Amino acid sequence: MNLIASKKLQKMSASIFQEVANRKKEAIKRGKDVIDLSVGSPDFPPPSFVVDSLVEAAKDTSRYGYTLTGISEFHEAVSYFYKKRYAVELNQENEVLQLMGSQDGLAHLATALINPGDYVLVPDPGYPIYEASVNIAGGVIYPLPLLAENKFQPKLDEIPLEVLQNTKMMIISYPGNPVTALADRSFFEKVVAFAKQHEILIVHDFAYSELIFDDHPQLSFMSIPGAKEVGIEFNSLSKTFNMAGCRIGYVVGNRQAIEILASFKSHIDYGIFYPIQKAAVTALTSDFHFLREQAKEYELRRDALISGLKKSGWQVEKSPATMFVWAKIPAGWTSREFAFELIDQAGVAVIPGDAFGRLGEGYVRIAMVQPPEQLSIAAERIHQFIMKQAITY
Repeated sequence: MNLIASKKLQKMSASIFQEVANRKKEAIKRGKDVIDLSVGSPDFPPPSFVVDSLVEAAKDTSRYGYTLTGISEFHEAVSYFYKKRYAVELNQENEVLQLMGSQDGLAHLATALINPGDYVLVPDPGYPIYEASVNIAGGVIYPLPLLAENKFQPKLDEIPLEVLQNTKMMIISYPGNPVTALADRSFFEKVVAFAKQHEILIVHDFAYSELIFDDHPQLSFMSIPGAKEVGIEFNSLSKTFNMAGCRIGYVVGNRQAIEILASFKSHIDYGIFYPIQKAAVTALTSDFHFLREQAKEYELRRDALISGLKKSGWQVEKSPATMFVWAKIPAGWTSREFAFELIDQAGVAVIPGDAFGRLGEGYVRIAMVQPPEQLSIAAERIHQFIMKQAITY
């Protein structure tokens, strides 16, 4: 038997995350100590009160069956969280949908909504699932360039009319991944007006909503007047409460889009384990002191990493948000060459920017998933690498 992957799968490139992991393993086999700053998986534990809730609920042996959907307390908790944190009122009955992590919803949304030939506006650079989900659905990707000179925001007025006439959906993310930029209210208002004019569904990925630094405001797209009419917003407990392995998140906003996605999900899963849902409820209805302290910790990590890199002359922009640094690399290197040499010679693993789209070339993404002291060591290793290579900026 000679099995061949589907044409849809063949359109998708091999995971750069796995490639970096393999490179890291090879370096370790050669005796290299590697500080892994590649995958954005939190190294912080969940709050103790969330763990306690999970353990207590897991003791109830009557709760090991299918949940099928989100429990009512979870939907109430999401509504509470959005009102308290982002001043957004949600109808828990039809404006909230539980997901197995935000990536679960982002991966399936295009299949639920997009027909072959429909255009989807996708940020470049952007998180890989955006493009992959459209390819799986048979849609047509129109890349939205995110450039430093435009504050990493797409220029909506430069999208050709013939593209907009066939566009069904646009994906945006602020604060973003890998580009860590923030959007202001003015930009979001333009997006709402743009969506209404061209009848396009706006999909906002808000997974890093609680990792915002330097007293910048937390701005949900749903807080913009008219946003619920044209858009939905994905969020997650993975980064916010360090529950990445629990696989629980949600989407809020436009009722019709949520109904369609809920219908699709009813065919492919049987709900999330009840104790995990109860732990999520506890997290979302806490006093949020934990969130403030955690954001400060990430801010300390960012400052330690960037100050260390500056010693080498590598002037990296301060991330205003997220758990990443989006760093422009020296001239004369490709992103992959630079990232792979950092693993092999410096013992530091990062992700090459081209993994996130054509315009990611020339950058690397560095995940702040180590304590400040480890990030300082990583920065010193990079400094030694730069000196050895006689790299100039």
